[in-house]
Amino acid sequence: MNQSEENQKLILNYVEKNCVRTGLQTHPMPDVTEAVVGGLTNHLNLLKRPLCPCQFYPDKQEAVQERTWLCPCDDMKQYKYCHCLLFVNSEGNPITEHLPKDHDGLTTYGLVADPAPEKGRKGQHRPTEIKTAEAKTVSP
Repeated sequence: MNQSEENQKLILNYVEKNCVRTGLQTHPMPDVTEAVVGGLTNHLNLLKRPLCPCQFYPDKQEAVQERTWLCPCDDMKQYKYCHCLLFVNSEGNPITEHLPKDHDGLTTYGLVADPAPEKGRKGQHRPTEIKTAEAKTVSP
């Protein structure tokens, strides 16, 4: 198995564990999940970090150093809001219940209740770590 395949397995394992930890699920459309997992795997291969694939970065290395958009991104950790639509409710919508009133997610999706409010927000559980195929620990 090559490094890319190993990293994809690591990402898939992380996604599965994060779904359990947060009480959310992956998008009901498999193509959405596959695209995001592919983007995370690609960034793990190239950057050694799971940088969110749904954002534009003028400088990806700088974005890695800032850590805001490492999966799980800051919005996911704090509000359970996944910009990529990887972690969603059963209808495929991102959770907006915990967002600040001025967040774009509320304007876009309206109020979307958290199916598991007792799970997965910052301070409740420590984020899962992803290990690269080179056996380095990647802390989101």
